[in-house]
Amino acid sequence: MRYAFVHAIAAAAVSLSGAMVYADSGPDSHVAPGNNAVVEQPRAFGYVVGDVLVQRVLLEVDGHGFEPAALPRSERIDAWLERRSAQIKSAADGRRWLTVEYQIINAPQMLRLIRIPAWQLAPKSGGPALRIGEWPISVSALTPQSTYERGDLQPLRPDRPAPSIATQPIQRRIAIWGGALIFTLVVWAGSVLWRNWRARQSQPFARALREMRSVDETAPQAWQALHRAFDRTAGRVMQRASLPVLFERAPHLKPLHPRIEQFFEQSGERFFGNRQPMNFISVHALCVELRRIEKRHEQ
Repeated sequence: MRYAFVHAIAAAAVSLSGAMVYADSGPDSHVAPGNNAVVEQPRAFGYVVGDVLVQRVLLEVDGHGFEPAALPRSERIDAWLERRSAQIKSAADGRRWLTVEYQIINAPQMLRLIRIPAWQLAPKSGGPALRIGEWPISVSALTPQSTYERGDLQPLRPDRPAPSIATQPIQRRIAIWGGALIFTLVVWAGSVLWRNWRARQSQPFARALREMRSVDETAPQAWQALHRAFDRTAGRVMQRASLPVLFERAPHLKPLHPRIEQFFEQSGERFFGNRQPMNFISVHALCVELRRIEKRHEQ
């Protein structure tokens, strides 16, 4: 009750102080005594810290346009107010208004009457300045002082600590899914290794290449190992005359057709001919190329 009564008295005082206006200035337009500035003042009551007030000044003198030399700059003007910005805007009727914003930057402990200070606006072309009178407004506290005195409210309290989160279930889920991921990777890697090992054991040229590692490539065992690889690839005993069967069964070997035919020709001369060829083909190099094609084909 006491707070509302004080607020009503302050609002009445503001209304009385703003009553000195020109009658033809409109219901919200006020003119400071003794000057020709037409001003639309902000509401005179109901403000708290942080609120923004707008003051509008008509840029006309005796029906003629008024061009200011400079706009009011943004600055703190007293303990309660800070001027934020000033802009010239045109209304629907074509008249130009200077709009000035103020922000309340301090909070009183109880209802208080403050004033927007008077100021002047110098013309650009010289001559008398346009004077804007002061304007009273009432500012109240966010929480009235009387509530502290009654004990209804207490001073600001520190922030509550953040609640603790049970991390055991989260850690358990991470362990489960992490274990599942590791198990999947191990199974995948094992399958790849098993496939490669099985290919080395079963694929013809992989077996031949493994057999050649323990013998010299000019030894008969190396030539025989490559012969067995061709036989297993074609599904029958291979000779030079039956090479079309090999390439029909394994067309992916056709890029090495000349070298394969050379191998069978030299093998026939070596094991069944009367003379030895001067330059033997490298059976190890040929087997490596055949294994590379075989491996690429099986993928």
